Amino acid sequence: MIRFYRAFNNIFVNTGRNASEEVLFSLIKSKCLPVLSYGTEVCPMNSADRQSLQFTVNEILFNIFGVMSKDTYSEVSKYFGIEPLEEVIGVRRDKFLKRFCATDNYLCRLINARH
Repeated sequence: MIRFYRAFNNIFVNTGRNASEEVLFSLIKSKCLPVLSYGTEVCPMNSADRQSLQFTVNEILFNIFGVMSKDTYSEVSKYFGIEPLEEVIGVRRDKFLKRFCATDNYLCRLINARH
C-alpha cells in the first residue's frame, strides 16, 4: 500500500486543484489502482483484506473531497468509473485462472490437474 500512497501523493501534489476531477481520476485509475491491485489475482484474500483495499480507495476520496458518507464514496467512485475493488479482484482472478488453465507449460498443467 505504500507504493499506492506514494503514487497518489505524487499525482495529487503535482496536479493539486489545478486539474479537473476527471483528469485526476483518470490518472488515479491508470497509475494508482494497478499498484493497489497488483498480485491480488494469485493471493488468497479474505473479506478483511478486500475491505482494507477498498478502505484505501475511500481514503483517497476523502483526501480529494473531504468527509462523505459510505454511500457517497461508492456513488463518487461509480461516477468517475472506479469499480469496487471486490469486482476488480474478481475480474483479475478470473482472467488469471483462464490463462493459467490454457497454458501449455507442463508444470502449470500438473498443478492444475491436482486441483
